[in-house]
Amino acid sequence: MVSRAKLLILVLSVIAIVSLLIVYVHETNPFNSAVRGTYKPGLSDEIDNMVGRAQKLYGDRKAIGIDFSTGPCLTNDLDQDWVADLAHNPRQDLDDFPENQCPAFIEGRATHFVELDLEGEVIRVK
Repeated sequence: MVSRAKLLILVLSVIAIVSLLIVYVHETNPFNSAVRGTYKPGLSDEIDNMVGRAQKLYGDRKAIGIDFSTGPCLTNDLDQDWVADLAHNPRQDLDDFPENQCPAFIEGRATHFVELDLEGEVIRVK
């Protein structure tokens, strides 16, 4: 018969292994890390592609003198279901004004976004 101590050790071992697996899966899911606000290159080709496209668009628009001071929507059409938005880092109240956000995201026509700061660096991806 298995002693209570051995049974306890077995149960705790199973809990520890399951917990580690949950953390591993959560950390390697690119959309989970994006929700936390961190962008980790190399976890998802789709996300890397969207970030690259958003930063290229940012550079193109900056080169022609677009004013980014209010943190406007960069584009509603980064790709199907994706927008690119600008915001201050740290975030300011005016970043939450609807006129400074991408209408496609607010209206639910897009469910993913790349958010860049006013210098073109990634704030978060969702």
